[in-house]
Amino acid sequence: MKTRAVIMAGGEGSRLGTLTAKRTKPAVPFAGKYRIIDFTLSNCINSNLFDIMILAQYRPHSLIEHIGSGGPWDLNRDFTGGVRIYSPYKARGSSDWYLGTADAVQQNFRFIKSSAPDFVLVLSGDHIYVMNYDALIAFHVDHQADVTICTIRVPIEDASRFGILDVDQNYQVTSFEEKPREPKSDLVNMGVYLFNIELLDKVLWEDRAQSESTHDFGKDIIPRLIEDGARVSAFPYSGYWVDVGTVESYWKAHMDLLADPPPIDLNDRSWVFHTRTEERPPVYISSGAQVGDSMITDGCVISSGATIERSILSPGVRVMPGAVVKDSVILTDAVIEPGATVERSIVDKRVNIGKNAVVGGMEDSEVLRITMIGKNSQLPEGITVEPGAVIATDVIPSDLSTSHIRSGDFIQTKRLAYEV
Repeated sequence: MKTRAVIMAGGEGSRLGTLTAKRTKPAVPFAGKYRIIDFTLSNCINSNLFDIMILAQYRPHSLIEHIGSGGPWDLNRDFTGGVRIYSPYKARGSSDWYLGTADAVQQNFRFIKSSAPDFVLVLSGDHIYVMNYDALIAFHVDHQADVTICTIRVPIEDASRFGILDVDQNYQVTSFEEKPREPKSDLVNMGVYLFNIELLDKVLWEDRAQSESTHDFGKDIIPRLIEDGARVSAFPYSGYWVDVGTVESYWKAHMDLLADPPPIDLNDRSWVFHTRTEERPPVYISSGAQVGDSMITDGCVISSGATIERSILSPGVRVMPGAVVKDSVILTDAVIEPGATVERSIVDKRVNIGKNAVVGGMEDSEVLRITMIGKNSQLPEGITVEPGAVIATDVIPSDLSTSHIRSGDFIQTKRLAYEV
């Protein structure tokens, strides 16, 4: 039995704010040295699935550059699978931008079936989890399913963000409701689907003809299959899984990695997480610096007197003397200048935090407010950016009319920027 994996990687990810202003959600950096999509790709490789298609759409440049020919994942293959990235294209027919997840697969179906797979594994490129897809495929075959949906239980207060399922004692799905306001269950759809290819071909063509359809797997395809009596099975997953689709979930997922023990062990040599790594020198930590409960990536420089607590630093970050970084995610080549304090914040690539600046902070409020500093922005000396404020990409000191940015403020550059 042959399986082809199709990774949906076209999401705009608007709820991630400045992190997706210049990149698609699956290409957002995660856990220091990785991108979000690396976790889905690594699941495929560790499950011995080497025939992978990636469907891209929104600002795919960073993603294309990151994946390349697939070498870091052993996917630079021509005759035994490999990885291919497909973007929307304009043909003589009715092809256009992808209208939904199902439409994206349908538009590329002739490429999907070109290798004659028996099963098509549809995956999301923006989830953090570990799954052996071999177990999923075996479950699908054992239950003689037409389609199998991976499911997980979540806190009931979060369930409205997902599709909600009812399942009988034989793991057959009896009902499905996409993102209900008042969910009746905590059993949710993970956005991982295994289809028999004949059924997928049939249902996609039928959906294409439905003018009222949103052409989405969760909203349209799965409910219609259940209604039509297809054999829809639910694969129970009980491990760690998070959809990092919001600023809060992205930040919390990083903090989860700093737990002891972490929910995902990045040091597990039996399940390696692959990525395209940069050539960076070893980490340098000066005498007198204090680093605790943190992940520090290659090329970082931590100066004497600096303090790093419960934070994750990506390659090339520099934390200067007397600077303090707590409960924060600092992305590649950012600089925290002397005396600056960064707390409970997400600081994007090539940001410069000026001397004695105060960015973010800890609050007793039950509402989690993360401060965000967008890619390439330069904050001047002595500025205060309150918890929950957002500095967009490419902001420079002349864009600021005040040295105190209030919570809830959104500051943009006055210049147009086209850099990807």
